[in-house]
Amino acid sequence: MKTRIERDSLGELAVPADALWGAQTQRAIGNFPVSGWRMPRAFLRALGLIKAAAAQANARLGLLPAELGEAIARAALAVADGSHDAQFPLDVFQTGSGTSSNMNANEVIARLAGQGAHPNDHVNLGQCSNDVVPSAIQVGACLALRDDLVPAMAGLRRSIDRRSRALAGVVKTGRTHLMDAMPLTLGQELSAWSAQLGSALERIEDSQKRLRRLPLGGTAIGTGVNAHPRFAALACRALSRQAGVRFEPALNRFEGIAAQDAAVELSGQLNVLACTMMKIANDLRWMNSGPLAGLGEIELPALQPGSSIMPGKVNPVIPESVAMVCAQVMGMHHTVSVAGASGNFQLNVMLPAIAWNLLEAIRLLASACRLLGEKAIAGFRVRRDRLQQALARNPILVTALNPVIGYERAAAIAKRAYAERRPILEVALEMSGLGEAELRRLLDPARLTNAGSARSRKG
Repeated sequence: MKTRIERDSLGELAVPADALWGAQTQRAIGNFPVSGWRMPRAFLRALGLIKAAAAQANARLGLLPAELGEAIARAALAVADGSHDAQFPLDVFQTGSGTSSNMNANEVIARLAGQGAHPNDHVNLGQCSNDVVPSAIQVGACLALRDDLVPAMAGLRRSIDRRSRALAGVVKTGRTHLMDAMPLTLGQELSAWSAQLGSALERIEDSQKRLRRLPLGGTAIGTGVNAHPRFAALACRALSRQAGVRFEPALNRFEGIAAQDAAVELSGQLNVLACTMMKIANDLRWMNSGPLAGLGEIELPALQPGSSIMPGKVNPVIPESVAMVCAQVMGMHHTVSVAGASGNFQLNVMLPAIAWNLLEAIRLLASACRLLGEKAIAGFRVRRDRLQQALARNPILVTALNPVIGYERAAAIAKRAYAERRPILEVALEMSGLGEAELRRLLDPARLTNAGSARSRKG
C-alpha cells in the first residue's frame, strides 16, 4: 500500500496515500481497534453541517478569508451529504470527548477544501471537540427525528387508525391478567395503541426544545476561549438555514459541555416508545396465536415458512422482529444513561457512546415502525367466528348484572357457568330471577362496549 507522511504535534506518521485524513485520524485508527462500529451517518451529517456553519460564521466575522471560508463550507457540506463516508473509519469506542472524530472531520475537510486550509487553525476555528461533539449529537438527533422517526411513527399511527375505524363494530372478549374480562371492540383495542403512539410523539417533540440549544462557542469548558463573542449566534443561524431546524446557543454552555441531560432525556422518551411498540407487538402475537390451540383472533400476513422441520407452520415474524428492536433500544437507553452520568467536572467523557446508541436507537425504531405498520397492522385478517365463540361463552359478562342482582349472586352465576361450560345467558335465566329479554339486553356484548359513554351522555 502506498503511503505519504503526515505530521502532528507528536511527530510524523505514514498515512495511506489516497486517504483524505491526516496524522491524528491515523493514530486513532491504530489506537482504537475495538468494535468495528463506525460513527453513525446521522452524526457525520451533523458534524459536516456544523463545520460548514462554523466556516460561514468565521468568514462573516472576518476571521477567515471569504474564499477559504467558502471552500471549507463547501467541503463540509459534501461531508454532510455522505459523499465521503469512507473517509471516517474511526471506531465508536475512542477517546471519550470524541476528539478523534472531530479531528477526522477537520482533516478530511481541510484536504477537500485545499487552499492551504489547516485542520486546526481554519476548519476548527472557534471550536473544540468538547462543544462540537455534543452539538453534533443534538443536531443529528433533531434531524433524524424530523426526517426518519417522526414520519415513521405518524405512518404507523395512521395505519392503526385506519384499522381501528374499520373494526369499530367488531366486538371481542377483553382480557386482564391474560384472563377473560369485559368485552370491547377491536377498534377500541387498537385506539389504545394509537393513543400510546400519540403520547410518545408528544414526549419526543417536547424533548427537542432542549436538543435545539447547542453549546457551540463554549469551546474547551464553556468559557468560549478562542471563539469570537458572536460566533455561537452566527454559527447557529447558519446551521438553522442549512438544516431547516431552528437551533440556538445554549442558555448555559457549561451545562451543554459538562452534561448530556438533553440526550439522556430523549433516550428516555425513545425507551418509552420501545415499551409502547413491544406492547403492540406482543398483543399482536397473542391475538395471532394458534391458529388452533391459541387465541386465534387474527391472522397476520404469512410472510415466510416458520419452521425448518414442521411443514405449514407460519410464525408472527414481524412482531418478533419489532420486539427484538425494542429490547435492543431498552439496552441502548441503559448505556446512554450510564454514559450521561459519566460527566466529570467540566466534560462528559462518553460522548461517542451516547452518539452511537442514541442515533442508532432512532434509526432502529423508525425501521420498526414502518415494518409494523406496513407488514403487520395493515394486513392482518380478523377471525370473527373465533371472537364470537369466545364472547358467547364469557361468564364475565355477568358483571353487567351487578347493579341489578348484586355482586354475590352474579359471582355465583359466573362460577356455575364456568363449571358447567354453559353460556352465561342460560345460567342467568335459571338463577337471576330476570326475564330473558332483560337479560339479553343487559348481557349484550356490543352494548357493554359503550356502556360508560351511554351513561355519560345520559348524565
